Amino acid sequence: MADGCDRGGNGDGADDRRREPASDVLEFAAETEDAADRDGDGWRRNPPWLILIVDDDHEVHAITRVVLGEMSFEERPVRFLSAYTARQARSLLVEHPGIAAILLDVVMETDDAGLKLVRHIREEMGNRQVRIILRTGQPGQAPERQVIAAYDINDYKAKSELTAQKLYTAAVAALRSYQHIATIEHGRQGLERVMEAADHLAGLRSRSQFLAGLVGRAAALLTGVQSALLCGPGEGGGPAIVAEAGLPADLPTEVVADIVAALGDGQARWGSRHGVTVLRGRDVAPLALCLLGGPFAEGDRPLVELLCTKAAVGLDNLRLYERLNQAQIATVHALGKLAEYKDEVTGDHVKRLGRWATAIARELYARNAFAEELDDWFCDTIGLASVLHDVGKVGIPDAILRKPGRLDEAEMAVMRDHASIGGNILRDACGGDRRSYLSMGAEIAESHHEKFDGSGYPQGLAGDAIPLAGRIVAVADVFDALLHRRPYKKAWDIGEVLDLLRAEAGSHFDPRVVDAFLAVLERDGAGV
Repeated sequence: MADGCDRGGNGDGADDRRREPASDVLEFAAETEDAADRDGDGWRRNPPWLILIVDDDHEVHAITRVVLGEMSFEERPVRFLSAYTARQARSLLVEHPGIAAILLDVVMETDDAGLKLVRHIREEMGNRQVRIILRTGQPGQAPERQVIAAYDINDYKAKSELTAQKLYTAAVAALRSYQHIATIEHGRQGLERVMEAADHLAGLRSRSQFLAGLVGRAAALLTGVQSALLCGPGEGGGPAIVAEAGLPADLPTEVVADIVAALGDGQARWGSRHGVTVLRGRDVAPLALCLLGGPFAEGDRPLVELLCTKAAVGLDNLRLYERLNQAQIATVHALGKLAEYKDEVTGDHVKRLGRWATAIARELYARNAFAEELDDWFCDTIGLASVLHDVGKVGIPDAILRKPGRLDEAEMAVMRDHASIGGNILRDACGGDRRSYLSMGAEIAESHHEKFDGSGYPQGLAGDAIPLAGRIVAVADVFDALLHRRPYKKAWDIGEVLDLLRAEAGSHFDPRVVDAFLAVLERDGAGV
């Protein structure tokens, strides 16, 4: 920069006073933080743009700071960082990931140190956002056409052509380009977080979990959120908080008024330190999501509103799921009642059986057994599904079902049909849904009389080929049936029942299921 430098204070050429070369008239102090650094509060409200000067010539750093020292862009000041080697530049880039532009020399500790730094930034660091302006005093060392083609740089300037105005223009262009790229990247990342949050919420199956998950995801969506509140209409016209993440001590009057107004008209409202958006579903009462903190960028608002739109759909789907689940539960109870009319002991028996089956499943889950099959859904479902284990008895004649004493071979063959009958009834009813009370009930109905050694019925399955739900219910069913009187037998002593379970573990029963059941009985007692 051998020629005089325009001060260019506002960048539009208004201040066109000429100066002598800065190196001739100014003595520069050691470089420290810019004066604006001392205004910490102001910088937090209006953070500066970071420009990194990479050059082995101290005078270049000094003149650049003089020329651009009072520069601002979009009402944000500029802060300069200085590196005198490519190695120092790498450290600063790691320490300050928000650097917007780099004024980079080519020849420093080596003839191509600057070009190697470009490769490092783009390829090894993966930083595609920072704008790189290559400045060289030796254009022949790095010809412009070759450098532009081979390296991912954004501008190329010979130092001899850089007047103050051209340097200012190049810097503003770099900052504007960085701003646009950063805005796009911020939006992309925000959309990814919204979609990830929507996927997470879609997997929740209770309203309380859904609402708690929503405020948690909303609080993490934007930078600077201090509290996230989900509110519905309350008594007396005020809002009622139904879920929160970081509840503040007091809600400002302005925030309360915006929540009430938003619940009334469904319109979003944004203040300097809060935002309120509305979830409005098809058949659920509206809810207002309030974020406190900020200040929030203009581009943040569509992300929050998109999250609320997705969450409203999720709430509608959750409501449909709850209705479907209630319908399935009602169906299970109805079928259980139907079987109860055929078997006088079914009512109390199925209640105890459901309790034991659930306890065994949870014990196995706690032991991390059958990890590929056991999950929370399985443990929550098996108790009610076990109600359907003998539903096939509706197809068995009363003369056989209620016969006192033992059945003969022909009668036993008819009785054994109840397993297949129950499985067929429930499999038709579930309509192909593989994760429902009815589908698990079908598995249990047709497999709880299978034996671990393959000698059971109706299919003679063995070992792990028997559905896990059937193996669990087999243990609980035999335990409870032997422990209580039936028309054809008296009740056994509990010691006798436990001895039989131990004796037949590995032949009739899965030994892992028996072991888990014995642990449950030892811990909780028989409770019969």
